[in-house]
Parts: sequence; C-alpha cells; structure tokens
Amino acid sequence: MEVISEEGSSYDRAKEVKDFDETKAGVKGIVDSGAVKIPKFFIHPLENLQNPNAGSTNTVCFQVPVIDLEGFEGSRRKEILDGILVASETWGFFQVVNHGVPLCIMDGMLEGVRRFHDQPKDVKMEWYSRDYKQPVRYFCNGNLLVSKGAANWSDSIAFDFHDGQLDPQNFPPLRKTLSELLSEALGLHVDYLANIGCMETESLVCHYYPACPEPDLTLGATKHSDPSFLTILLQGNIRGLRVLHQSNWVDVPSLPSAFVINIGDFIQGQRSRQKLKHSSF
Repeated sequence: MEVISEEGSSYDRAKEVKDFDETKAGVKGIVDSGAVKIPKFFIHPLENLQNPNAGSTNTVCFQVPVIDLEGFEGSRRKEILDGILVASETWGFFQVVNHGVPLCIMDGMLEGVRRFHDQPKDVKMEWYSRDYKQPVRYFCNGNLLVSKGAANWSDSIAFDFHDGQLDPQNFPPLRKTLSELLSEALGLHVDYLANIGCMETESLVCHYYPACPEPDLTLGATKHSDPSFLTILLQGNIRGLRVLHQSNWVDVPSLPSAFVINIGDFIQGQRSRQKLKHSSF
C-alpha cells in the first residue's frame, strides 16, 4: 500500500518494511549502523506517545499489589490466597517475591538475553525466522509484515516448548506453585488448572530494547493484553512498564528478585471468567 507523506512524496511502507526485515538485523542493526533517524514505520501517532494520564483529575496514588510467597505451604497460606484473589479480581496483575527462584538465575537469564542480542548480526541472523513452527526464532515484531500500525522498537528471541516437553525437575517450582495457588484461590481443587492442561505449554519470549536515536517518536511496546493463560515476567531494571487500573495507567516498579504475574486472556474461560480479570499493559 502506498501512502503520501505530508511533504507530498510517495512512501511505500510495505517496501520499507520488507527491506528492513530482509536485513535480519532488527532494531539493534539500526543502532549499530549509526543511524540518527528511525524508519518511518516505527513512528507512532502522537496520541500513542502522549502521557496516557494527562488531563486526569484522579489524585489517587495506585500501587501494583506485591504478594510475598514466603510460607505459602504453612500458616500464611490463607493470607497469600486472599491476596492473590483480590489482586487478580481487581488488577489482573501483581508481583511476587520470595518465590524460590535464586537471584543468580534471574540475573543470569537477563545477562544471557543481553549477550545474544549484542552479538554481531551475522551470528544472530541464522536464527531469524517468522515461522511459528520453529522452536527457537529471533525476530523483530512478530506481526511486522501484516500489521498496518506502527512497529515497536524491540527485538525478540522466542523459545516454544509444547505439551510439557520441559522436564519440571530441572526448573524451580514457581509454575506449579502459582497453578495450585490460583486454583485454590478460585475455590477449586488444588490441581484443577494443571489437570485441565492450562500449564502444559511453555513459551519463553525475551525482548530487547536497544537505545533509540529518536526515543520520543516510538514505543518499545504498545497497549495489549496477553492471549495466554498466565504470563510470568522477569522485568529486570527496565522502566516504562505500566498496567491499566481503574482507567489510570500505573507504573510497575522494578523490584529486586520480583516476578510480575499477568492474568492472561485464556483464564477468562470457564469458571474463572466470573472471578479473575485480565490486564492490559
């Protein structure tokens, strides 16, 4: 589709997108090239770039719920269940601390993502793919070739493991813990969500946001909700994450050793539809 710019010159968005994608370099490639301007298809409309809370008369200071999981198998279990239920009903979004995953593993994960994306293009491009059947793929914006909206300033590497391919013995039990606590918070049997297959498919997506030469013109991620059952997010020290709550966008602070938990669209089904809400962020 051809678009006419304000200057009157023709702009072929599809060609620019295609040419960019064929470099297999992502936005990191733009940065590495020394470019001082970003491609036009990364530029977002002004209404997307403005402070979403501008003009709001709400003076309430909201804070994303933080659930301390320490003692969840003992005397604090009811307190924790109540906290998860309230946070899920009212926010669809909360943070967890004392979850059993060592800090060294969390830091190592973030460092591994950074190392991958900081590699030379020639090393990374062999993983570049838009084939969702590939268990490992590197890409820039999953819907880049089909979306008509502005692209996000981010690169990603994704790992898809379907139907329980990963050995649970090799991983901290956070997934099992959250599944059981959510089931019980809903008034269901502790194994209910696991038994209906909600926790069997694992997808790990690692986003990377390199410094942008024109940061005031683009976004790392646009408003969305997750189409999954549950998202466990390792935020790191990246600022800018916000969650929509009572018509206000609330900053999600980066807490040391915390995971961010997002109730996905899929959990809206069946009985949970009446209890839990999914969150836009």
